[in-house]
Amino acid sequence: MIDFSRNHFQLFGLPERFLLDSPALDRAYKALQSDVHPDRYAAAGETEQRLALQASAKVNEAYRALKDPVARAHYLLSLHDVDAFDETDTRLPLDFLERQLERREAAADAAGGDDIPALEQILDDVRADARTIEARVAALLDASQWDAARGPVRELRFLTKVVADIDAMLATVEG
Repeated sequence: MIDFSRNHFQLFGLPERFLLDSPALDRAYKALQSDVHPDRYAAAGETEQRLALQASAKVNEAYRALKDPVARAHYLLSLHDVDAFDETDTRLPLDFLERQLERREAAADAAGGDDIPALEQILDDVRADARTIEARVAALLDASQWDAARGPVRELRFLTKVVADIDAMLATVEG
């Protein structure tokens, strides 16, 4: 069974850093999930079955958190008592917000006109910006600049939502 006191990185035997070895994460996940999967404990007692279910849930939760860049950044910050998504502080740079509003309007216009190439271009541009911000987040977090990473992590989360919205528009137009 797993040690429930270990953080997500420790659980998978990975260093506590933003940049991680994705194949190593995947291998560790499969190995852990194989060890703790509730089906392996079907013939065990009720306590062991419950622990296996809890362990499996913890492994799945940890994997999801580390696999997703925004969730991984948020988790890393939380390990250092920094809340990037504090409900009372929703500030983002005005120029950043204006740019995203312009993109959303352009995407809505493109979707309204069934302009798939325009939607794809906007989506590519947003993804490129997200990669740039993700690189900045990685540099800050891996240099232990927790407070400085807070804003860029929030920007990355915002861009992830913009990507999802434009993806949905594109699916509707293509559908």
